[in-house]
Amino acid sequence: MSETASEIAVLRAALAAAEARASAAEGAFVAAKGELTQVQAIVSASEDMIRRLRLQIAKLRREQYGHSAERHARLIEQLEMQLEDLETDLEQDRAKADADAAKASVTAFERRRPARKPFPEHLPRERVVVEAPTSCTCCGSARIVKMGEDITETLEVIPRQWKVVQTVREKFTCRDCEKISQPPAPFHPTPRGWAGPNLLAMVLFEKFGQHQPLNRQAERYAKEGVEISLSTLADQVGACAVALRPIHDLIRAHVLGAERLHAD
Repeated sequence: MSETASEIAVLRAALAAAEARASAAEGAFVAAKGELTQVQAIVSASEDMIRRLRLQIAKLRREQYGHSAERHARLIEQLEMQLEDLETDLEQDRAKADADAAKASVTAFERRRPARKPFPEHLPRERVVVEAPTSCTCCGSARIVKMGEDITETLEVIPRQWKVVQTVREKFTCRDCEKISQPPAPFHPTPRGWAGPNLLAMVLFEKFGQHQPLNRQAERYAKEGVEISLSTLADQVGACAVALRPIHDLIRAHVLGAERLHAD
């Protein structure tokens, strides 16, 4: 009986030692995995910094030597796209590193997190109040008093909405002379004015301010449910150019009236 008890004790000791070794091995594996994730985050951050520096160098060179080479513009666009992809991968690595750090008790990687700028003050604020509890979550008492609040701001956007403005001009007839009276038609920036001034301004800004070709604009409008042909957009751009010609002439006269002009 004593031999059996001693064997059982030896087996229990061996089992405890095996469990300790397995636990130590698991802890070392988790720690190594966390360190690997942190290294990946460091590498992503380094690549992000390299891409940013290359993009800044390309922009500075373009500012120094002018806009003559179209290849430089395409190179800058490619670098910006690669930089966007790297920033996305970097954020994923950071989130994965945080998740692994929460599971493993390893030394945390100290990284400098960028401070987010506050949202512009001119943006409207929509206040959404989460329903507060009516009783204490601890003891269930209904004698609770508000002592403050925490506000979390989230930036949102309202998708562009299209609308049709119906300008109604009512007709009236005189019972005495039978003459028909009607208010005059509203003013339109372009002939036959089917496009409003806001739409025309958006098309012109997208084409000349954002360098967005009219065919891409037409494709985007069609995806939003409003089909406008390319020729129609081109006609409106031409009509706007004629309407804005007086302003162009005034600017041209003002610029050419200077004693010295600097051109790039």
